[in-house]
Amino acid sequence: MKEEIRFAAMLTDTWSDLQSPSILWQLGALLGCLALAWLIERAMLERVARRGDPETAAQRFGRSGLRRVLFPLAALTFVFAARAVLGKYQSVNLLNLTVPLLTSFAAIRFVVFTVRQGIGRSSWLGNFERVFASLAWAVVALHILGWLPEVIDALESVSFKVGSQKLSLWTLLQGAGMVMFTLLIALWAAGALERRLSAAAGLDDSMRLVLMRVAKALMMVVAVLVALPMVGIDLTTLSVFGGALGVGLGFGLQKIAANYVSGFIILLDRSLRIGNLISVGTERGVVTQINTRYTVLRAATGIESLVPNETLIGSVVQNETYSDTRIVVPINIQVSYATDLERAMQILVDAAKTHERVISDPAPKAFVVAFGESGIDLRLAVWIADPQEGTLGVISHINLEVWKRFRAEGIEIPYPQREVRVVHSEAALTQAVAAAAADD
Repeated sequence: MKEEIRFAAMLTDTWSDLQSPSILWQLGALLGCLALAWLIERAMLERVARRGDPETAAQRFGRSGLRRVLFPLAALTFVFAARAVLGKYQSVNLLNLTVPLLTSFAAIRFVVFTVRQGIGRSSWLGNFERVFASLAWAVVALHILGWLPEVIDALESVSFKVGSQKLSLWTLLQGAGMVMFTLLIALWAAGALERRLSAAAGLDDSMRLVLMRVAKALMMVVAVLVALPMVGIDLTTLSVFGGALGVGLGFGLQKIAANYVSGFIILLDRSLRIGNLISVGTERGVVTQINTRYTVLRAATGIESLVPNETLIGSVVQNETYSDTRIVVPINIQVSYATDLERAMQILVDAAKTHERVISDPAPKAFVVAFGESGIDLRLAVWIADPQEGTLGVISHINLEVWKRFRAEGIEIPYPQREVRVVHSEAALTQAVAAAAADD
């Protein structure tokens, strides 16, 4: 009741100040405080930008945070100082009203900055900022008008029982707010840990990814477990929801849960790593992302395939760069039966050595594979050390070089050939000749 009387009086006094010429001094002081805060923010950011030195992760974090909260905090500081000085000579009700508004503005900026540092840039962050700002300004408005106690009483009057505990809407809102607060702290700590792990030298990428995801999940679980008891919500009342969640995972979410578990297994056993060239089923490509539910493969055509992690665990995966990046590229060529095979095989080997991606150990080799219907089948085996760059360019270059050298040497690459023989009996041939003579 006292709060209502105090804020009602403050609103009444502010309205009285607006009708008095002394309001000009308060407006001037407020505009001056905002201008000084803007100038300080601008000067600090320009000073940081003029340094030109490479910024560390901590410096980028500090500069980003400075941009978000420096203006409201500086303005709030100047308003406090102006209120203290101007209050000796006249009423400062407008400045008193400005303090909670700037405080809420600084809180909004700080919360959104913390979320951005914890989860990075996201498409829903703008909507979150608008919703959170609306709620914060609504609470401040209710507080200034003195209606906040009535709203709280109305929320507390709506109650229900969950098990043996009685809950109200106000308790649930407090729990949601406390969970949000602890989650923000957890996200900020997870973001700091992620930056520290990213800068750690000698740590495998897969292990770094596992540590970041496990740490983030654990921090968020701990944040929820800490927040709910702080507002009087007994965690044992959530056992019913936990049982329902378990049933849902067992039936409807079985595949999703299996993919998540498979994703952690892949990251922990290091069977796949970022940059590996793999083939699974009909898909072949370079691993560009290993997420908790799926793995992204980028093919040589630029098409990205999302392969469920359960498929990678339960299927045979050909990893062309698992322990050794060297692979053999077979090139099949056919020559005529009149060809000097030893000379043709030497030309194949020499042509393979002209491409810069063909390595010398193992050296290129040519083989006689089979005697075909139209010619002799030869195979050239060349080794490359960068299969993720594709093989079509290597094959095309070597084929073109072989074709040029075969033409210079007179070696024929045969067309498909068929020999057809028509056999007639002597009597049939005589009858045919006689029939032709009769027609004449």
